Amino acid sequence: MSRRKNSPNRKNHKKPRIVPEFEGKVLMSREGFVFVRIGGEEEDVFVKATKTRGALHGDTVRVAVTQEKNVRNKRRSGEIIAILKRSDRPFVGILHIVGKQAWVLMSSKTMPYDISVPVPKGGKKGMKVAAVVDGWDRGEAGPHGHVVDILGMPGENETEMHAILAEFGLPYRFEKNVENAADGIPDVITDKDRAHRRDFRKVLTFTIDPADAKDYDDAISFRKLESGNYEVGVHIADVTYYVKPDSPVDKEAQARGTSVYLVDRTVPMLPEKLSNKLCSLRPSEEKLTFSAVFEISADGKVLDTWLGRTNIISDYRFDYDLAQAIIDAGPSALEQEFGQGSECGIVPLEVKEAVLVLNGLALKFRKKRFAAGAVNFDRPEMKVDVDAAGKPIGVHQKLSREANWLIEEFMLLANRSVAEFVATGGKMNGRVSAKAKTFVYRVHDEPNLEKLAGLRDFAGHFGYKVGPVEGGKDLSKTLNKLMIDASGRPELAAIQILALRSMAKACYSTDNIGHYGLAFRFYTHFTSPIRRYPDMMVHRLLSMYLDGAPSQSTDYYSAQCKHASEREVIAAEAERESIKYKLVEYMQDKIGQEFDGQVSGVTEWGIYVEIEPTRIEGMVPYRTIRSDFFSFDEDHYRAVGRRTHRSIRLGDRLRIRVKSTSLEQKLLDYELVEE
Repeated sequence: MSRRKNSPNRKNHKKPRIVPEFEGKVLMSREGFVFVRIGGEEEDVFVKATKTRGALHGDTVRVAVTQEKNVRNKRRSGEIIAILKRSDRPFVGILHIVGKQAWVLMSSKTMPYDISVPVPKGGKKGMKVAAVVDGWDRGEAGPHGHVVDILGMPGENETEMHAILAEFGLPYRFEKNVENAADGIPDVITDKDRAHRRDFRKVLTFTIDPADAKDYDDAISFRKLESGNYEVGVHIADVTYYVKPDSPVDKEAQARGTSVYLVDRTVPMLPEKLSNKLCSLRPSEEKLTFSAVFEISADGKVLDTWLGRTNIISDYRFDYDLAQAIIDAGPSALEQEFGQGSECGIVPLEVKEAVLVLNGLALKFRKKRFAAGAVNFDRPEMKVDVDAAGKPIGVHQKLSREANWLIEEFMLLANRSVAEFVATGGKMNGRVSAKAKTFVYRVHDEPNLEKLAGLRDFAGHFGYKVGPVEGGKDLSKTLNKLMIDASGRPELAAIQILALRSMAKACYSTDNIGHYGLAFRFYTHFTSPIRRYPDMMVHRLLSMYLDGAPSQSTDYYSAQCKHASEREVIAAEAERESIKYKLVEYMQDKIGQEFDGQVSGVTEWGIYVEIEPTRIEGMVPYRTIRSDFFSFDEDHYRAVGRRTHRSIRLGDRLRIRVKSTSLEQKLLDYELVEE
């Protein structure tokens, strides 16, 4: 035996297989399935529940990939070998107390385990609370942690909205020291404040915003020059004149990154004195602004650009409907009266003339932008209407019309011009300067070509001929043509969804790679400093560079860009969750009712359907379909019946019945209406 054991054997001398390891974030489902998302990679890594080492949703971990994706395995799989950092974002659940012990009972889509906690002061059984996990020791049945906030009784609107904010680690109040610091900012404009500013107080200026807007951070001035050209000023609230770096208000705004817009409220980035009063460009009040002023010819060519600090008085406040009414009336608007009952009274003739001229220029800008390769999906948004108590009372489509485009195009022009000024060293010649200074850009990479190939194949099933998918201007033209060809057809929504999924996510960066979706080589965010911290950074950098300051720290601003991008994603997720909650609440009294719908998604576990016309999405689980056993055909993005071979794919029309609602999990279950 010893001779055989010691004899040479090549099989026993194989090199050990090198298992790739990555750092990533855990995504967990209610059923306990774990996926690790690795930064910069499309594919997640699947981890069995027995291989997680107690990692939970949001934790940062090191994962070893033990099985690569191949013909047999649809995705990579592996095991978690270390928890690098526990998530500091809380989980929301119901407090359960037995004697001196307490648990937070979970009904979350991302947390399958209850959390043991010390009994919180002021906490009562049945309350909704937010708890952070501290650890999960070997031998414990579940994780342990502590309660960080008592939210209130389940079902109450304030409780549920605060629960969404808590779940995403978003604040819903300002600390007293921040409020006090904001209250201490002087609100009287002096000659010292006006010094070194270009005075626009006597130039026609107005704002156009949604009817329910509470803060106005942009205004447009207009005058016709003797040359026949137009001077158009885009005036932005000069927030950074009031909010100094490293002040309590600035630190809080930097931490928040952005305002958050839930269905029934805005959680502002800045305290109310700044966002709704001092920096809000309200009519008939002098305001300090940072501006981009353009000389534009009648045919829409930008002949000159000036950037700098200004002061203005807004003469008129439009909402989009009033501005649109003037645009719809066209030249005859000059003979009609508009604005009765509005806070500013009847619209003066010169204001109506300005709106019509500006709209004509904006349409020229828009046409030129799409000719240059901008992508236009024009997928309508749905808005939930709520009453004073936060109860949903209706769902309607948000329309984007020429009045919206007017503001959009001039804001795009200002953003693009500020970015080009810095990138070209002030030359505005379209060429990047070798001495370009560090700046904050809004960038958007080219689409994922593999996903676009899938879109091409999908569109081909409906008879659309899409050419080879390659990057650049030709691709955007191809996509725009596809959207036009599918307009009015049942499959349009499905094609839009797949096209959007192929797109990269826009983000903030000091590395200017351009903005693919807008077809801009230079782009930043300059126009909303009341609600976005990156705009405040842009204002500060631009102000320094206009004064001749040297280039600022790239490392510092790169880190700030990453933070701001992350905060933007979190805020968007919270907004979607609040919409989901209100949509489920809206559908609670509609259980048993039937609706026509359209397939909006196909997955391993069921079909997602948007009912018409509200586009409220719910899922039809395969297990509830009685007529056949359906399974997911990933290669063709469809569900196929085993017996009937019936195929259900994106865009298909179905008749569904509302089966159940879950407010806690923000889920709607539908069932097919089958003969």
